[in-house]
Amino acid sequence: MEQQNLDNKIQQEHTEQEIDLVEIGTMLMRHWLWYIVAVALALVLGFLYIKSTPKTYERHASVLIKDDKASGGANMQGVAALTDLADFGLKSSVDNEILIFQSNSLLREVSTRLSLNTTYSVRQGLRKKDLYGNNPFEVVFLEASTEQPIQLKGKLKENQVQFTDVKTWTGGEEVELPHFSVQLNDTVDSPLGLLLVKTTGLGKAYEGETIQIHHRGLKNVTLGYGNAIQIALADKKATIINLSLRDEVPQRAEDILNTLIDVYNEEAINDKNQMAMNTSEFINERLIIIEKELGGVDTQIETFKKTEKLTNITSDAEMFITETTGLKKEELEVLNQLSLGQYIKDYLIDPANRGKLIPANTGISDNTTEGQIKEYNTMLLQRDRLLSNSSDKNPVVSDLNKSLFAMEQTINRSVDNVISGLNLKLKNIRARDKQTNQRIEAVPSQEKYVLSVGRQQKIKESLYLFLLNKREENALAQAITQSNARVIDSARGSDQPVAPRSMMIMAGALFLGLLLPTGVILVLTFLDNKVRTRQDIEDKLDIPFLGEIPLLNDKGEEDLVVEEHSRNAVSEAFRIIRTNLSFMEQNKEQKVLSFTSLTPDSGKSFVAVNLAMSLAMAGKKVVLLDLDIRKGQLSQRLGSDHMQGATNYLSGGVEKVKDVVYQSIYHPNLFYIPSGPTPPNPAELLLSKNLDAMVEELRKEFDYILIDSVPAMAVADAAITNRVVDRTVYVMRAGILDKRSLSLVDKIYRSGKFKNLCIVLNGVKPTKRSYGYGYGYGYGYGYENED
Repeated sequence: MEQQNLDNKIQQEHTEQEIDLVEIGTMLMRHWLWYIVAVALALVLGFLYIKSTPKTYERHASVLIKDDKASGGANMQGVAALTDLADFGLKSSVDNEILIFQSNSLLREVSTRLSLNTTYSVRQGLRKKDLYGNNPFEVVFLEASTEQPIQLKGKLKENQVQFTDVKTWTGGEEVELPHFSVQLNDTVDSPLGLLLVKTTGLGKAYEGETIQIHHRGLKNVTLGYGNAIQIALADKKATIINLSLRDEVPQRAEDILNTLIDVYNEEAINDKNQMAMNTSEFINERLIIIEKELGGVDTQIETFKKTEKLTNITSDAEMFITETTGLKKEELEVLNQLSLGQYIKDYLIDPANRGKLIPANTGISDNTTEGQIKEYNTMLLQRDRLLSNSSDKNPVVSDLNKSLFAMEQTINRSVDNVISGLNLKLKNIRARDKQTNQRIEAVPSQEKYVLSVGRQQKIKESLYLFLLNKREENALAQAITQSNARVIDSARGSDQPVAPRSMMIMAGALFLGLLLPTGVILVLTFLDNKVRTRQDIEDKLDIPFLGEIPLLNDKGEEDLVVEEHSRNAVSEAFRIIRTNLSFMEQNKEQKVLSFTSLTPDSGKSFVAVNLAMSLAMAGKKVVLLDLDIRKGQLSQRLGSDHMQGATNYLSGGVEKVKDVVYQSIYHPNLFYIPSGPTPPNPAELLLSKNLDAMVEELRKEFDYILIDSVPAMAVADAAITNRVVDRTVYVMRAGILDKRSLSLVDKIYRSGKFKNLCIVLNGVKPTKRSYGYGYGYGYGYGYENED
């Protein structure tokens, strides 16, 4: 358990390493060619994007919404001081007006007026140029649906437009149509139906060029511009709305914003005038009826006077007339009010007037009823405006319908109450008048008749004049009706495009060109689980590092690459290992070195042979002992054809060690002992005392004994032979050994199974460093690779 905790602690210490920014920078700089290619490619793509993307311009407009909630309705109150027509002004909420600006109906009307669903463009280099307001001819599709997509190309030549690449879509499928030609200002029956081509007198420079024509669905165009137009309040406490739009053509953006404001004002004025128009219609109808009644009373008086031959009638009861004058005046006012009330009642119960505006400001004396009528009309207009952009299923519309029905019932009851009150009042007046009339019974019947008819004449005349006055007031109200919005700034903007932003795009391309290779390199590096450099080993292991051997592409590992007076990188690497080996001895003689590895392809035999050669060139007498008695890799590298070797001595077949020692042909100080015949029991043979005796004998004869053993994790041979070893050289192959296997090497080191374990990293790829350094830590200064 303690050993396991120790292993976990060691593993944790190895994984908690700080990121070496200098090392990362150096690693990235080794791939400088990647950056040059990536940056160049990114800048080219950025340049092509700038040249192919149409320039976009931005236009702004500002309008002031005359919101009674924000301004207190000062303007409408001023109108109300002059006339009683303030009730025709609609109170508008700024929030509601913003939604109206964004409504589909307004934007569809704008798209229709400006023909935004038909675009004309030409190709100029990599960029497509929109010819809005500058197209030499205009195509009108007389029979095509507003939602039918059409695409074609046209070329104006000699007052004739030739159309090619004609396409349309039916049921989502593309349909190609034949080519055709149309004379300017002519209507023809084309494959697309009736088609009108008319000249615009503009775009002379584009005559003879192929113009791409797109006829898109009006619904999609409306939705597109609805999303593109940005509408927002200038300030939370203000009633100013800012409108903005980005478009390839600045003139089109200006036209869209200005037309949108115009359409909005037209719709607002129409809504306000609708109530006045209904009132005018009602007054005109009543004037026609009263005019006929008034003419009939005048004729009746004229006929009576002619029949009775009367010119001047005097009353014998003048003293009673004064008494009855006041009653007649009251009766006249009551009858007038009763007539108006009855007119309103008749209008309300008439089914033809259901859902229409109720005539307001008719002169009825009951202020409560008048207020209810005005409130009803305002709510009815609000509902109609919502219906124009919605349906009866809208919850708001449904609630308004319920409220309108309740208010209509309330107005009916109010009018009934007014009429009942007036009838009661009239009944009292007439009762008092009857008593007075009884007192003037002596008045001649002619005078009584004339007074009665004259009373009717005055009532009709008073009502007629009143309605004439109201008609003029209503006409004045229509004449002074104002829109809800006042334009503060019409559409305007800079002549400089807002997109594409060349500097930002090129900077982004440069950044992307640097980021992509950096990301790829870092990802590949962090995903790389192979040991490649000395740093990879030292970050995870505390085992002494003897040295590293560079990889030569022109040399195979089967060769003895260390040569006399050679200055190549590999020879220098073995000289450094030779020097490091002497420092590791620390005044304690370490003559016997064993070479092993984790995997068979690490190059331990290659390292052993070349290190032996390097030691021999330094004047040391060296013997190579091939104890890889299963395969004999070392013997094969030295080209040995001797039949007798280590196994012959270990098995007792040869009595003297010198009988199996052979001098190498490569250097006089280099000797070797081949593995010999492969035995059936290698492990048992290596356990014999003959091995100890052999090594002792060799110690006396040679300065260094280099043993080529088997891989440590493959079989037990390396651990068995380690009893006669002074130092174990553990060879790792760069680019092949998995980093996760380093924990196994660490366990071997800490277990002490191998004496004085040290590491050699073989096959390190060369890197370009400053001052000529390569392969990690500085050997090779002033040297070059040699063939």
